[in-house]
Amino acid sequence: METRHADRIADALEELVFTGQFNDGDRLDEIRLSKQFGVSRTPIREALQRLVASGIAEQLPRRGVFVRQPGPIELMEMFETMSEIEGVCGRLAALRISDQALHDLDSANVLCRAAVTSNDTDAYYLENERFHHTIYAQSGNSYLAGQAVRLHRRLKPFRRLQLRLRGRMAQSMQEHEDIVFALRAGDQTQAEKALRDHVGIQGEKFRHLMNELRTAAQ
Repeated sequence: METRHADRIADALEELVFTGQFNDGDRLDEIRLSKQFGVSRTPIREALQRLVASGIAEQLPRRGVFVRQPGPIELMEMFETMSEIEGVCGRLAALRISDQALHDLDSANVLCRAAVTSNDTDAYYLENERFHHTIYAQSGNSYLAGQAVRLHRRLKPFRRLQLRLRGRMAQSMQEHEDIVFALRAGDQTQAEKALRDHVGIQGEKFRHLMNELRTAAQ
């Protein structure tokens, strides 16, 4: 139960950071947040650790947890790196992917499609995450997959929130179908390009999302 509370609180805190209600350098006080969310300090601590893991906050010894907003250059560099890693995963997966994994990707896409229809960005992201992690595993390179998962986790709040841009979920859905088509055909070049473009576009889109969220909060 407390883990579910922590996830919910972490999502809410991410939203508060991105809408400018917490600024870069602000301290995230456990006691105040526990009162604000009506929970004990345990799920607050877990939520704050998730923010630290994703790079939205940093923990300073004996001082506490503080908001850390990556600058636009750092954010774009992270997305650029993620797109290259995903591209390599796609190229290798086109050679090695199993029939079961292709079935799993199809299943994830069915649920993604349903989320697009219901305009449920959180449900879409959940299946989107399963979709990408399946491709990482199917690269057949455990070190590469591990690096992909770590950077994916770091970028999770940014990748999740950019789905709110008008039309982005439907566009992402089409990109998913193109990726599966290339993987099923064993087309290494197209699989690599499709995944690289799918992730790379998110950095640019996210800058627009930040502007929209901050404007809405004013």
